[in-house]
Amino acid sequence: MRVLSGIQPSGSLHLGNYFGSIKPNLEWLQKSDESFFFIADLHALTTMQDAAKLKKAREDIVLDYLACGFDPDKAVIFEQSRIPEHTELLWILSTVTPMGLLERAVSYKDKVAQGIAASAGLFTYPVLMAADILLYQTNVVPVGRDQKQHVEIARDIATKFNRTFDEVFVLPEPFIRAEVAVVPGTDGRKMSKSYGNTIPLFAEESVIKKAIMGIQTDSKGMTDPKDPDTCPIFQMHRLFLGKKEAEELAGEYRSGLSYADAKKRLFEQVMEMLRPLRARRSALNPKEVAEVLQQGNARARDLAEETMQKVRRAVGLL
Repeated sequence: MRVLSGIQPSGSLHLGNYFGSIKPNLEWLQKSDESFFFIADLHALTTMQDAAKLKKAREDIVLDYLACGFDPDKAVIFEQSRIPEHTELLWILSTVTPMGLLERAVSYKDKVAQGIAASAGLFTYPVLMAADILLYQTNVVPVGRDQKQHVEIARDIATKFNRTFDEVFVLPEPFIRAEVAVVPGTDGRKMSKSYGNTIPLFAEESVIKKAIMGIQTDSKGMTDPKDPDTCPIFQMHRLFLGKKEAEELAGEYRSGLSYADAKKRLFEQVMEMLRPLRARRSALNPKEVAEVLQQGNARARDLAEETMQKVRRAVGLL
């Protein structure tokens, strides 16, 4: 079984990335035959058009991945843009992708509504994502609930290609951990760099504290009962806890735990989890990181070329 996941280098990693993607992927490392994690820098071009910022973000995210516990001996970590087969397969898949399929993509409409330019790249984003997934004959794609449709689109495109030409592609399955499908941000919406409501993993401690203390709450008084089911502080805090601990904390909310105390306890919990990750990141050697990427890019390129040979043969380009 092969598992694949990617993340855009469009800003600092945050708790939403960690619990929604990184932690589930680390768990998949233990039960998959091979895991692939890629830096989706081509995708990032749909929203980031500053070369210096993109370069810095690419470098940072590799450090962040390794600091979070990705083991290059068990996982293939690579850069999307270093594997030209991604864009070759993008074009071939686009020739069998119905326009209606892309027009139904919710993420395109959401991003345009957020003010992102309606470019052709943004519109065909799901086709590139399909290429990312199908190129490595992926069985499982751990995603957040908002990305589930993209995996379904990849399946539809693969099915259309297989029926039109030959049975080349494995049909991928999305995997969503229901309890962390959507990690709330400081404003109660999904935590996202686009919304500016994140709690960063590797920022200064004072920045993390400011973000947590700024979580928006309702107007209930200090000793008033609080509803843990609707409180973003609790929804974040429960991600760090076992079932019994989470139930006990929920009881404290209902008994009148103040929002100030709740935020303070969440901050302490966050920093307890982050300190070893932050120490590991500080100790990473740039030369070692470069070697990890070189090794990962080589492995990804070998497998991508193997798939593309089958694709070229199927469509008549070989």
